[in-house]
Amino acid sequence: MRRLFRIFAALVLTAGTLFGIAGVAHAAAARPCDIYAAAGTPCVAAHSTTRALFGAYSGRLYQVTRASDGATRDVATLTAGGYADAAGQDAFCNGSTCRITRIWDQTSRHNDLSVAPDGGAGSGDRGANASAIAVTAGGHKVYGIWGTPGVGYRYPGVASGVAVNGQPEGVYMVASGTHVGSDCCFDYGNAESTPYDTGNGHMDAVSIATTCYFAPCQGSGPWIEADLENGMFQGGNGSNPNPGNNSAFVTAVLKNNGRTTYALKGGNSQSGGLTTWYDGSLPTDKSGYRPMHQEGGIILAIGGDNSNRNRGTWFEGAMTAGYPTDAAENAVQADVVSVGYAGQTSVINGPAGTVTGPGGKCMDVAADDTGTNGTAVQLWDCQSYAADQHWFRNSNGSLRTLNRCLDIVGNGTADNTQVELWDCNGVGGQVFQQQADGSLKNPQSGRCLDAPNGTSTNGTRLQINDCNGSAAQKFALS
Repeated sequence: MRRLFRIFAALVLTAGTLFGIAGVAHAAAARPCDIYAAAGTPCVAAHSTTRALFGAYSGRLYQVTRASDGATRDVATLTAGGYADAAGQDAFCNGSTCRITRIWDQTSRHNDLSVAPDGGAGSGDRGANASAIAVTAGGHKVYGIWGTPGVGYRYPGVASGVAVNGQPEGVYMVASGTHVGSDCCFDYGNAESTPYDTGNGHMDAVSIATTCYFAPCQGSGPWIEADLENGMFQGGNGSNPNPGNNSAFVTAVLKNNGRTTYALKGGNSQSGGLTTWYDGSLPTDKSGYRPMHQEGGIILAIGGDNSNRNRGTWFEGAMTAGYPTDAAENAVQADVVSVGYAGQTSVINGPAGTVTGPGGKCMDVAADDTGTNGTAVQLWDCQSYAADQHWFRNSNGSLRTLNRCLDIVGNGTADNTQVELWDCNGVGGQVFQQQADGSLKNPQSGRCLDAPNGTSTNGTRLQINDCNGSAAQKFALS
């Protein structure tokens, strides 16, 4: 098999030389899906917001939707086999915010991911903030998926070619080992064809999280795990000695022959090879896993029943038909390392900034990043990973997060009227102008954003009040 891969790589390189593929900096290289195909386990789904996963792929990677007018734009590769056109996204989203609303499948099967619908364990999701997390790949600025509770994607139904009912398959992803959580679930891979838990063995997705589902677990993670439904397995029947992968970029690998065996591997996406954390029997102490009962759906950043309470950062991934060889997986890791992913993956680094108020607390939206109309705006401990503490300053003076604006309840003007999050609609109750003394004044009411009685405990609901120059009305926009 190694000989087959070397022959394939040589043929690709020769073709690129003989036929002079114009402007293709990376088309001669075998990308992950070329590697899998050469090993007899072709990709049936290939998703990325950063680059092409085939050496010859030249097309759209993902779609962004602009908040100001609902317009959409496909972000494509700069060249065949190359990297995402982040500059094109920046130009399109300038002056507004954008969400990633679709991730295009790079295979010919059209297994595209769209924003996930309601499910058995989570309400309908939203797309990720398109500019929340910028890194570099191949020396190019690119964006990842910044997953927070309520962000998730899905292919509903049975995806073309994806394993079902005990068929073998493999999956890998590049994600962050520094922006992680312990709730359910930050997965990529095979899931139910509907967003409901249909029983043991109906999923086969790779996950990275600090979820210790089967104690004891070694260290504090994050661990690369197999979400096989009703269990996050680190190996065997649950836990396995696995100290975790906590590098900025992590390659997470899962393969499952669908009948008897599965394996988990992990590595630093910036250097080195893969470590095999487990390679052995599918769970035997519970029914449903031998054989598996996969349904062929695809999920990203959520669980099979739309459990959407975890967080994470994701950059690329693919699913295969068949059980990949170790040699192919090692070659995929070598290709990932060659990309040269770089940057910080634990904090939001897009154009939004924080608003720091009394007690050094941050202006925060209640309810953990859900951001529905009428959600309270409060003070809370500053958290670098919290999307709802990062605000955009609009040209009309409004402040926006989670695609909605800081708003005075009922467009009110009276003392002690509370503020909330609401659809941006241009009313006077959504305008706040920074004053020389640090206060945020609403011109319509003539009153300032205020923490009642100067309180700064977590959960303090903000309001407007007569401008008085006190510490309760000092807010710093980063």
